[in-house]
Amino acid sequence: MLEVRNIEKYYGSKNNVTKALDRVSFQVADGEFIAIMGASGSGKTTLLNCISTIDTVSAGDILLDGENVSQLPSRDLARFRRERLGFVFQDFNLLDTLTVEENIGLALALNHVSPRKVQEQVKAVAGKLGITDILEKFPYQISGGQKQRAACARAMVAGQSLLLADEPTGALDSRASKNLLEIMTRMNLDMGATILMVTHDAYSASYARRVLFLKDGRLFNELLRGDRARQVFYHEILDVLAVLGGDISDVL
Repeated sequence: MLEVRNIEKYYGSKNNVTKALDRVSFQVADGEFIAIMGASGSGKTTLLNCISTIDTVSAGDILLDGENVSQLPSRDLARFRRERLGFVFQDFNLLDTLTVEENIGLALALNHVSPRKVQEQVKAVAGKLGITDILEKFPYQISGGQKQRAACARAMVAGQSLLLADEPTGALDSRASKNLLEIMTRMNLDMGATILMVTHDAYSASYARRVLFLKDGRLFNELLRGDRARQVFYHEILDVLAVLGGDISDVL
């Protein structure tokens, strides 16, 4: 589904250039759940922003379903994000003046889907995520965990190809975080969602099936969960993170 080919990202002027991403390459198959980890400044959020077309790469290519999104003209980017990508942010990004139902269906409405079809699709995804009873409420009337479920529903309602999550548990307590991660797992296994999640938290990453580790803008290691229990995978992630604090040559 997704192919990242030798992408590089530079910031700054020619006299003061920072290389945020350094020849990063990997592939994501349809239906995978992948976590991206790394210390602050490692390039993980920059990578997600480039994949989402929020930011542009300095070199390399990003292909989604065979389409080179790094070469899309600016006039097509908004449509591409609405139709092909779903976003789950740490701070939810729900509009307080709209009900939960209206927030979930907003992208469909912007794509000129009929009101009846919007309502059908919103209720279908809300039912799968257990939030049918809050559809008529406003964001300020529901809990943080419910807001994040609503954000997940919004990200999936139009059948988007790829769900991008940036620290989705960052604003939640431990119980709400666990609930959200279990929901994302269900979205992946039962609804076929392909998920790419940036996180600094090993517990959150242990719910993924594969973890990519970044350091200084470089992809230097990955872990596959396979048939291992999540708790075992969690401790393996912690082991890599311990090495991540040392010299990068230790893990190459």
